Formats: sequence, structure tokens, C-alpha cells
Amino acid sequence: MTELLTAAQMRAVEAAAIASGQVTGLDLMERAGRGVVEAVFAEWPNLAATSPRAVVLCGPGNNGGDGFVVARLLKEWGWEVEVFLYGDPERMPPDARVNYERWCGMGEVRPVTDQPGKPADLIVDALFGIGLSRPVDLDPNSFLGRFDPETGHRNRRLVAIDVPSGLCSDSGKVLGDFACSADLTVTFHAAKTGQYLNDGPVQCGIVQVVDIGLTAPDRVDGRQARSQAPIVELTRIRRRLQKAGHHKYHYGHAVILSGPTGKTGAARLSARGALRVGAGLVTLGCPADALAECAAQLTAIMLTTIPDGSALTTALKDARINALCLGPGLGLDRADLVAAALGTQLVAVSGSPPAPDAPRAGQRLWSSRVKQATSYRPTVLDADALTILSRNPDLVAALHSACVLTPHAGEFGRLFPDIAEKLNASATSGPAYSKVDATRDAAKRAGCVVLFKGPDTVIADPSGRCSINSANYDRSAPWLATAGSGDVLAGFITGLLARGYPPMQAAETAAWLHVECARSFGPGLIAEDLPEELPQVFKALGL
Repeated sequence: MTELLTAAQMRAVEAAAIASGQVTGLDLMERAGRGVVEAVFAEWPNLAATSPRAVVLCGPGNNGGDGFVVARLLKEWGWEVEVFLYGDPERMPPDARVNYERWCGMGEVRPVTDQPGKPADLIVDALFGIGLSRPVDLDPNSFLGRFDPETGHRNRRLVAIDVPSGLCSDSGKVLGDFACSADLTVTFHAAKTGQYLNDGPVQCGIVQVVDIGLTAPDRVDGRQARSQAPIVELTRIRRRLQKAGHHKYHYGHAVILSGPTGKTGAARLSARGALRVGAGLVTLGCPADALAECAAQLTAIMLTTIPDGSALTTALKDARINALCLGPGLGLDRADLVAAALGTQLVAVSGSPPAPDAPRAGQRLWSSRVKQATSYRPTVLDADALTILSRNPDLVAALHSACVLTPHAGEFGRLFPDIAEKLNASATSGPAYSKVDATRDAAKRAGCVVLFKGPDTVIADPSGRCSINSANYDRSAPWLATAGSGDVLAGFITGLLARGYPPMQAAETAAWLHVECARSFGPGLIAEDLPEELPQVFKALGL
């Protein structure tokens, strides 16, 4: 499992190790600097075979101390090294000051306002690390351009220590207007959450995690010190995907609801995804006028007429139906279907939910009335269903723990406008409010799993459990930016729910498979290809 830590967690791990006597701060700084040099040579082996020129940009904190170690090690390797300092050396932390003085015994330290001598083969960004809490008061890109005036940004290699300066290591947001853009980012002990969110993957380039000999305790001073939002990985996915005997109903019966004729394509994509991912049976429910259209396109997927909420209520009396999907191509006037899916008695609950500041007794009464009226059949709400929810507070109040919401950024903004406003606000201080924070808050409010889509898909449940399904770095899948891919994802989740997966696990597994199908197929992908690529993905997994 790839652990992702916040800045506070990382600092707590380091502090605990130092307090225990396991290691000193100077030891950690030396290991970090050595790890940066080794990572540079591993990434660009030609640099290890020559004696090129480096510019090391040091800041006033411990990140700058790491930079002084890198400068010393490169100098000992035979490099020509120029070091520039941003800030006052008299105000440096003790360990950073020690390494500053060690470098001063080997070479000059000049202020960053000075003009460098010649273009550099390597620029080391050790200006600001994970502790940055304010915007950088310079334009790093213009600033760095002075250090390779002949080549500009075409040929220079920039390695950032921990995170590129100007980037919030928790949120992946640029603090203020500027951040360095690295070719390689070397971080320590564990990757940082912001390296996988928002602008993080673009700014960091390649991320290498260096082991500096720390053992992370589970808790430090009462706070969790391990990852609270790990990356979704294969080791968490493989279990339970394989089928082993049994009959079709053992693997569930999913129902996908469709809109009218001419609008059935999205639901058909979802249905195909649900069947391919392993649901025993999949039925597409549509209005009567769409039956012929769907029948002409589908074979293994069954069809039934479900024109309205009353018909859905009747259909759901079949207890073998154990998963629903509403939204893809549904239409924005189908609140009756969403109400029926969430609970057949919901329409009888009068009035609106109480205001947040209403007496707690009134809030509890409303909550209990809605819960009594709710069917807890696992349900995926996507696309049009999410817009319907945003327009009907009564329906939001009826969401239950077996629901999965799958919004993209626009749908998230309509459904949780205040949370989205906070997330989209310019980051002026760190740690900035992140997509992880927003998804956790949304899941807690909705009382169900929320899968917030994007290359940095974040999945959270009401308890605060959270994970990131990253389609960046070595799992980049830009071909998923195609019409209908989200409909297939909704189908994958629904099929896994039908198979008995808990909602959080269904969402994580479906998101991982979705990216893996795109990576397996490659360029030219369209949404129809995603379900058809699943057999190849399953075969590669040894299923």
C-alpha cells in the first residue's frame, strides 16, 4: 500500500524518531541529502559519469539544510557547484545552520538576488519544503530562468527536495500565484498527499520516495501518524474478483435505469460495465418507447419496462434485485425514480428537512422518519440523478449508507456548493483545504460513500475512511477523458455492489479497474472499449 502523509504527520514521525533517540536531526538531514544525490544519479545516469555544473537554491529552513548537504556531496563528487540562499542564515534552525556552516568551509553562499555564473546542468530546489504555509514571494519560474539563461527550460533538469517550492504538500495546490515545476521530486519516508492531488502531479514531475530509516508509529501524541488517505492499489483489489462456481443469482442482480428513446446510450454503457465486472444478471429498465432501441443493441442484458417511480417500486419487490444504478441518461425530470430507489415511503414524508440550526430533537425526528421510510438496497447515483438530488433536499435527506455518489467537479459543486466553494478558493496559506478534505466532508454530510472523480479520484465514506485512485505518474490514463467513461464506471460500481462488495470497496475496486482498462487499451479508447477490455485486465491479474 502506498502511504500518503500530510506535512503534520511527517513532522510528527520525524519528531517521534528524534525524541526516542532512534536518530538525530542531523542524521536525517544527511540521509535526505544523500538520497537526493542517489535519486538524481539513478534518474540521469550520465550525470554520475561526468562532472557537470549544479546550482543549489537553499531556503531558510530544514529544506535548505538538505540542500546544503546535496551541495557538499556533489562538490565531493567533483561537480562545480554554486549555492544561493534565500533568507537570513542567522535565523536558520540549528541543524540547517550546521550544514550551512559546513558548506561555507567548502564554497561561497550568495544571495538569490545575485546573477549566476554559467548555465547549470542541474538545479536543486531546496527553497521551501513541506512546511510552507504562505505564498512564495517571488516567481520561481522567472527566478529559475536566470540560472539557465542560454537554454531556458528546454534542457535543464530541476530536482525538488520533498515538494516543489510554492506547492502545498497536503492539497497539491499552488500557494499564491507561483510554484516551481520540477522534473524530479525526491521525498522522504513516504509520499505526500499533495503530490497526488490537484496540481501536484504536474508540478512534481517524477516522484521518488527515499527511505531515511524512519519507523512510523501508529500514533504520535494521540494523533494518527499513518496514512489516512492511501493510494488504491492492486494488493487491495485482487481479493474477491474471481468467481468460484455457484449460479448467476449468487453474483447478484443489478438494475440500471434508462431515459427515453434517443437517451439510452449512457445507461447501456453502465449495464454493459455491470455485467462485464461480474454481476450475475443485469436488467435495463426503461420507458416503453425505448424498449425497441435497447433491444436492438443488447443481448445478454435483460430488458424491462420501468416508466415511473411506481413501476420501480413494484419491480423492487423482487428481493433478488440487490443493486441499482440511476442517473446515466436518466433525464432531469425523474425525481420520482430517484425517490422510489431511495425509499418507497419517502413521498409520504411531508415538509422539508429542518435547518442546520434547528433544535436537535427536531433534527433527530426528521432523520428517523426518513430512515424508517428508506430501502437500504445498494444504489449508485450518478450524472442526472446527482443533479436531481441537488434540486431536492428531501431526497438528499434519504440517502443511506449503501449509496454511492459519483460526482465530477461540476456535479460536486451543485450537490455540495459550500464545500466546493471552499475547495475552489485560492490557496493563500497552508495546509490548504484539499480534495481529500472536501470528499470526506461531503461523505459525512451525505451519510454515504462519495467518489469524487478526476485524475485524482478521491473516495470517502461517512466514517472518514478515504483513499485516492490516482491516474497520474505511472498510472496516467488521459484516454479516460472521453464521453461515456463515467457511465461505465458507474456500471462497474453497480456490478460489484451486486456481487456483494461493501460500497467503499466497490467504489475503490471499480475506480482502479476503470483506470487499468484504459491503460490496457491505450490511445484511441472510447467508452464502449472499457467493458470489453475487462477480460484482458482480469487475465493479466491471473483471475
